[in-house]
Amino acid sequence: MPLTRDRIVGHDTERLAFRFTMLNAADTVECQISDAAMDELAGTRGTESMARQAQFLALRDAIEGIASDMFDRVPVVKGRVIRIFTKHIKGDPPSGAMGASNEPTAHPHHMG
Repeated sequence: MPLTRDRIVGHDTERLAFRFTMLNAADTVECQISDAAMDELAGTRGTESMARQAQFLALRDAIEGIASDMFDRVPVVKGRVIRIFTKHIKGDPPSGAMGASNEPTAHPHHMG
C-alpha cells in the first residue's frame, strides 16, 4: 500500500539530507533524501542549504513516490527510516553490475 503525504521536517545540515515524514495508515514513517540525490533528481549540483526546502517542494511528488516504492519493496519494520540516495534516483544498475559496490564503472567518460 502506498505511503501518503505527511509533514516536512526540514534540511539536516549535519547529515546533508532533507527530512520528511509519510504515513502508512496511522503509522508515521521517517524519511530522508540526501542532498546529492535531490540534486540528481533536479538535474543540478550544489544547491545551497537554505534553498533545500524550495527544492524539496518542487520535487515533492517524485521524492514521495520513490520513498513509497522503497517502503513497499521491503518488509515493514517499525521505526525504520526510508533513506533515499543517488543510487535510488539513477534507476537500475547496468546489466552485470549487481549494485553491491559503489565503485564507478570503467566507462571512458569516467577515466582521467
